[in-house]
Amino acid sequence: MTHIVQKTTLDNGVRVVSESIDSVQSVSIGIWVATGARFEEESRRGISHFLEHMLFKGTERRPNAKDIADEMDAVGGYLNAFTDKEYTCYYARALAENLPLCVDILSDMYSNSRFDPEETARERKVVLEEIKRRDDDPDDLVHDLFAQTLYKQHPLGLPVIGTAEVVAALEPHDLREYMARHYGPGGVIVAAAGNLEHQRVVDMVNEHLGGLSGQSEPPVHEFPQASLDVLAYARPTEQVNFCVGVPAYGQFDEDKYALAILDTVLGGSMGSRLFQEIREKRGLAYSVGSYAAVHREGGYFAAYGGTSPDTYEQCLELVREEFRKVRESGIEEGEMERAKAQYRSGIVMKQESMSSRMNRMGASEVYFNRVVPLEEVLESINKVTHDDVLRVASKIFPEDPGQLTVAAVGPFKKPRASRAKKASKNGAEAGITATAAAGV
Repeated sequence: MTHIVQKTTLDNGVRVVSESIDSVQSVSIGIWVATGARFEEESRRGISHFLEHMLFKGTERRPNAKDIADEMDAVGGYLNAFTDKEYTCYYARALAENLPLCVDILSDMYSNSRFDPEETARERKVVLEEIKRRDDDPDDLVHDLFAQTLYKQHPLGLPVIGTAEVVAALEPHDLREYMARHYGPGGVIVAAAGNLEHQRVVDMVNEHLGGLSGQSEPPVHEFPQASLDVLAYARPTEQVNFCVGVPAYGQFDEDKYALAILDTVLGGSMGSRLFQEIREKRGLAYSVGSYAAVHREGGYFAAYGGTSPDTYEQCLELVREEFRKVRESGIEEGEMERAKAQYRSGIVMKQESMSSRMNRMGASEVYFNRVVPLEEVLESINKVTHDDVLRVASKIFPEDPGQLTVAAVGPFKKPRASRAKKASKNGAEAGITATAAAGV
């Protein structure tokens, strides 16, 4: 069984990276573009995500969405896309023999989408319904609200999905203009993994995208400045869904590996501290955990959960207490070993999926202009020490556990000023905002 990663850059700047794995019978291939929600102008918030939808709505050769879907369905393949804050990916999965069709369809969508006015109007309604669905789902909404509260003056704080006001006004000419500025070959990466030959992939991509032209405007990168604030977003729900956290590290900071260990110990598994303290010992929540969002210049660490309104403050206090403990004492030896084992097994088991391999290569090229070897990542995790974790915890978690950014969605009746005063100790900017108090 061979696993070979290769990279070729076409004359127009399109990068082609592939991993050949001869023990499988499938392929996963994606066209990545190094632009996303954080690079949008204020009047275009949500255009990256809307454009992602519209590329499935018809080309000159495949005039409507059903033509595209039927052609992929006919070979048992799968076609989809996703938009993130710093990149967008259009991808397909299929049997290896159908790789040429995948390249053809994806390239046709990327290069020749029609943006028919009627299709645009119809899909605009679909995205507006998607925004409503997000707004009606408090355990999804709270994460967007947390990012907005933490990075309220930076595009990283804005939701990928955009706003209803902007999406409702987007027209075909806006999409074409955005593509002309950001979808040029210099920002395009084609990543593929599975039973394939690299040169054959290069030849196919060159045939379909070798003539691609246009701009890839250099994105403006600014380090985000965090705001200490507490947002109570009123909704007539049975639970309070909350997110509490701090600014953390970006993709180019080696401390992201120590943060990954800390994340695993605090909320990354059923054996984690938060899961044990909040769910297992006290039965206060069904869903509880933590995660690290790692972007180009910065990121954040957050704990989250959902609990009854009368136990919300207790859950917050338990989270603060666990933050305080790791800040003062770090983690135990057994926790370190378990966290490293979980991280290693997680990343290695993902390699059994061709889509995971493709995604890892694509994102790695976006950030580092190279595919970071798996061995390099594992070595970085293995080198994390107790001192590293303690240093990171001491740096990101404040000495006063009240100095944390919090977002919560629940049946709040009115702002609680006492909590804001507690959070504003030492002169930090803080406050509570209660909005959309629908029926409470």
